[in-house]
Amino acid sequence: MTRARPGSIVLVFALAWAALPSAQQPPASGTRPATPPPSARPQPLGVPRPPIGEGPFVFETAEHQTIRVVVMTRSLANPWSLVFLPDGNILITERAGRLRIMRHGVLDPQPVAGVPQAKAIRLAGLLDLALHPRFADNHLIYVTYSKPGDNGLIATTLARGTWNGTALTDVRDIFIAEPWWDGNGGAASRIAFGRDGMLYMTTGASLSNTMQAQDPSHHKGKVLRLRDDGTVPPDNPFVGRPGYKPEIYSLGHRNQLGLAIHPDTGAVWANENGPNGGDEINVIRAGANYGWPLVSFGRAYEGPWQGVFSKEGFEPPLVYWVPAIGISGMTFYTADRFPAWKGNVFVGAMRVGEIPGTGHLQRIVFNDKGEEIRREMLLTELHQRIRDVRQGPDGLLYLLTEENPGALLRIEPVQ
Repeated sequence: MTRARPGSIVLVFALAWAALPSAQQPPASGTRPATPPPSARPQPLGVPRPPIGEGPFVFETAEHQTIRVVVMTRSLANPWSLVFLPDGNILITERAGRLRIMRHGVLDPQPVAGVPQAKAIRLAGLLDLALHPRFADNHLIYVTYSKPGDNGLIATTLARGTWNGTALTDVRDIFIAEPWWDGNGGAASRIAFGRDGMLYMTTGASLSNTMQAQDPSHHKGKVLRLRDDGTVPPDNPFVGRPGYKPEIYSLGHRNQLGLAIHPDTGAVWANENGPNGGDEINVIRAGANYGWPLVSFGRAYEGPWQGVFSKEGFEPPLVYWVPAIGISGMTFYTADRFPAWKGNVFVGAMRVGEIPGTGHLQRIVFNDKGEEIRREMLLTELHQRIRDVRQGPDGLLYLLTEENPGALLRIEPVQ
């Protein structure tokens, strides 16, 4: 067991604009830098880290909470998402195209059968999972993946299959996002069912054609809203509007790697990566435009500001990060195992400010009006990139590390 020094993982995180001369004035309205050449961009997943130790690890955190981090498995390869089955078992996707299962806390060495073939490149591959709201009756599981096509192209695709207890059966694609593309940049996708019974699905914007996020004739760089069979709900905001894909619910997104439904309001929250700065959490509103690449709090990878900080007609973020943290995964904490954390939002982080080895879990505290009041960086001593974070049915937090080998971690209170 490893114990960190008390308070060593607590960091008060603020944007000291007065100390940054270049940040005092926003860039001129309407200006934005050209897309950087591939050689100027950092690798999106950063530098692989050494495997995590066996644990458990004990940390003192803020607000009088001592936690224990239990390593459930260290035998995953670049895991992306996890979902809890009603029987207590856990399904986990690996970007290379494998679906794994933890049975009674033990990882089955054999992948689950029936998964559609995915092409793994950069952030493309086998991605998110979601259970149908009536899973107990219909056993339907949804998955997003990068569907391979001709000439090396891929398409962000939503598939649906039936869980028979050991494998996925009757798997078929129910929605394929347009256009097909080369996977350069925003291949990430998350899915979640809203309170309205609709499925919300994120798509990323291409690095080589960032303006696709603003193009309503494309699905790229959008939040999509679908019925459970993949068809278009008639009350989507752009249904019947010429030049708009009817599946679009919101537009102007970069690369969205976290999606969650607010437990009290039912609002859809999504987080997305900025470039060199400008990671953000957005409250998704029907028909709204979130600005990418015209509006951003981030810099292009070469250094210039990406665009203006704000502009009429574009939705501002609820929370943003400068420098970027490589945000990924998101969950609301609603249980009683960590009383001081109830109502907080947790997000995974790949790294801070493009510095390898700075991955962590971040906790964000809001007031009663939904305004951010403080943040805490957790698990920094582990130096692990956190790909996903979920609240389990037992009220504990579960994390996936974006590594190969990657780990499934469980955070539990120390009494």
